[in-house]
Amino acid sequence: MEHEQQVQIQLTAIVEELHEAGLWQTCAPTTQAFESQEPFCVDTMTPEQWLQWVFLPRMQALLDAGSPLPEKLAIAPYYEVALEGALPGRAKLLHALNQLDQLFGHDN
Repeated sequence: MEHEQQVQIQLTAIVEELHEAGLWQTCAPTTQAFESQEPFCVDTMTPEQWLQWVFLPRMQALLDAGSPLPEKLAIAPYYEVALEGALPGRAKLLHALNQLDQLFGHDN
């Protein structure tokens, strides 16, 4: 299976986990929230919002355009710290994010 196909499958799995955990939002954050200069927009968005409204769309846009994907990715460590321990679906979401990270920075 092509690397891009594997990435697409994993992005879809992350979306499914967000839905299953009840973390998927129907309303986007304010325009100002997207203007943050901080990593992961930590000053304007929750970790779940950044994942849904920034990271997933950017990765999907790269795939759709046939653009090069990042050579390395390490998003799961941030979410291991940022997500509250009692958050619904935390373990499954972290697993999906780790699976995505593993697709980058290795001989694929």
